[in-house]
Amino acid sequence: MIHIDKVAFERANAVMAGFPRSILSQAPTPLDPLNGIMTDTGGQNLFVKRDDLTGLAFGGNKARQLEYYFGEALDQGADTVLITGAVQSNFVRTCAAAAQKLGLKCEVQLEDRVKGMPEGQEKKGNALLDRILGVPIHHFPVGEEENAADDNLDKLAEGLRAKGQKPYVVHLGVDHAPVGALGYIDCAREIIEQTAAAGLPLRTVVVPSGSAASHAGILCGLRLYGSDATVHGICVRRPSDQQFARVSKRSKILCDMLGHPDLLSDGDVITNDGYYGEGYGKPTPGTMAAISKAARREALLLDPVYSGKAFDGFLGLLNEGAIGQDGATVYIHTGGTPGLFAYAHLWDVPRSA
Repeated sequence: MIHIDKVAFERANAVMAGFPRSILSQAPTPLDPLNGIMTDTGGQNLFVKRDDLTGLAFGGNKARQLEYYFGEALDQGADTVLITGAVQSNFVRTCAAAAQKLGLKCEVQLEDRVKGMPEGQEKKGNALLDRILGVPIHHFPVGEEENAADDNLDKLAEGLRAKGQKPYVVHLGVDHAPVGALGYIDCAREIIEQTAAAGLPLRTVVVPSGSAASHAGILCGLRLYGSDATVHGICVRRPSDQQFARVSKRSKILCDMLGHPDLLSDGDVITNDGYYGEGYGKPTPGTMAAISKAARREALLLDPVYSGKAFDGFLGLLNEGAIGQDGATVYIHTGGTPGLFAYAHLWDVPRSA
């Protein structure tokens, strides 16, 4: 029998109770065994955390993060939420849905981040859902310039204030407080509880590492709730050296927010860009193979931007022997399903005669 550290849980729950939160996700999400992958690889105790099933407008990890952004926004008396992201941003889509659900206004900014995509991206996938959700859409022509995108959001917010509105801005820049990372502290607690219920110690977690909110949140959450499990962040947005610095900074700010500045130890932050390829939103052959394997062996639908690359990394770590077999290993499926429909061209196959 696996025992949960009750003292750590009580202390952590008290800390988390101090942050305003608006419930948006259907949690806890399932922890399912990866039976097909275990059969194929001979691996043991492999699981997927189904955060694609958080339930808000196609679900995904952003629902957890937005619970704390919207909690803070409502606590501050905001009536409008502004957010920025790529044209196929899951964060933007989920934020628009959350605003509608909670009765707030929302304005979104779409950045031209991914070059070389087929025409019509603004009418597919997440961008189509943004339109259906009925939020005003602003366009920002510069990609991969977080600070500039945030600055433009702030200008939009100033315009709304001049009209008497009370905007709340969800900044993406690394210097801003990673409020959304608190949602992945909740996820860490769930994973510890679920693996303990399965009678297994939690040894390893694999997660996509992009904005670093989920990565920082899961890492700090595991430590806050008394787990020493290793967290592998698979780079999906930038090379490992840059991502390591980003995760480290976000984690430090998050630990300070929690009142535990010494929560992490040297070596806790791990980033891996071996599956990153040529850049954000550019899937590799390994990404495509991982998406196919997940679909055909586990009936899991992954996206080419985040979850597909992370699953490629998960399989790679497994094949390299970097994942032990003496406890539970958990791959976090962060969702992104609507993005598949914007990448349909990747599955274009000539018809046979």
